[in-house]
Amino acid sequence: MELAISEQHLSQITQHCQQAYPYEGCGIMLGLTENGSKIVVDVLPTGNAREETDQHNRYLIPPESLLEGELQAEERELEVIGYFHSHPDHPARPSEFDQEYAWPWYSYLITSVRGGKAVASRSWQLREDRSNFDEEMVVQATSDEETQKRERVQ
Repeated sequence: MELAISEQHLSQITQHCQQAYPYEGCGIMLGLTENGSKIVVDVLPTGNAREETDQHNRYLIPPESLLEGELQAEERELEVIGYFHSHPDHPARPSEFDQEYAWPWYSYLITSVRGGKAVASRSWQLREDRSNFDEEMVVQATSDEETQKRERVQ
């Protein structure tokens, strides 16, 4: 599986994660699954509902934001295809905590933010048996692909 995301959407994610620094930023990715690819059509940055003392290495998307994401996806004939969050001053790979709380099938885009600047973004999918994550290839969605996907959705 690969995650296709436009430069604009990746920029939205990295900006949100940089603004959250030194805490973890997070949000929801809406899109479509087609021909072995998850295609990001929209991103919904959210607040981090963890207690402030834990936000430097944990995130929690507020339940009302999860519901709003699901409702938007349904209304727009999309799916929640995954979630994004940042790792302040740590690599863009899942932690043990991430593995414990992740769900199989979803994409987890992690952005490493060092000193307030996003340095890398990588996407992961938890195996069905929950034993480990597999890295997903992140590819840039072209304008034509994005336009076609949006036309199909509207």
